[in-house]
Amino acid sequence: MSTTDTEKVQPRFKLKYKNEVVPALVKEFNYKNEMQVPKLEKICVNIGIGEYVQTPKILDIVIRDIMTITGQKPVVVKSKKSIATFKLRKGMPNGVKVTLRGDRMYEFFDKLVSLNLPRIRDFRGVSTKAFDGRGNYTLGLKEQLIFPEIEYDKLDKIRGLEITIVTTANTDDEGRGLLTSFGFPFSKK
Repeated sequence: MSTTDTEKVQPRFKLKYKNEVVPALVKEFNYKNEMQVPKLEKICVNIGIGEYVQTPKILDIVIRDIMTITGQKPVVVKSKKSIATFKLRKGMPNGVKVTLRGDRMYEFFDKLVSLNLPRIRDFRGVSTKAFDGRGNYTLGLKEQLIFPEIEYDKLDKIRGLEITIVTTANTDDEGRGLLTSFGFPFSKK
């Protein structure tokens, strides 16, 4: 077995970042050093399960869905306090989340940009107003069916999910420049 057989193949977007994104952002924002260029830090994917109160078995279904989408086991988020209006007790599960980093993050981001977002019906791009002021972007999706891994026949209900892309950018303009150079489909408005 040679050393080339054991070498790990790098994700396509990781190579794109090194070869195309960094030089483009250095030129656009006049960075003096390549280390100043913002990069993707992590991607958080979460699904809220407010209907857990009525049907507790929903937790297993949501865990299976998010595991299928991301390829990583999620963490169950529990409520911090009781809210009588929502029949929610302290410690009761009310969501699941996954934090993707490294190669898995780049592979998920690649699939999201090139395969999943274009599958949305009547898709005209995502809003440029969902930045948080520090270069991080949050995207809300109305249904998990845009992911081809999810089988329509096994769905009990269509659920939305939230994807947060955390970057090392200092401003929204730098974050927008980073995501745009990866080909993130912002709307033209």
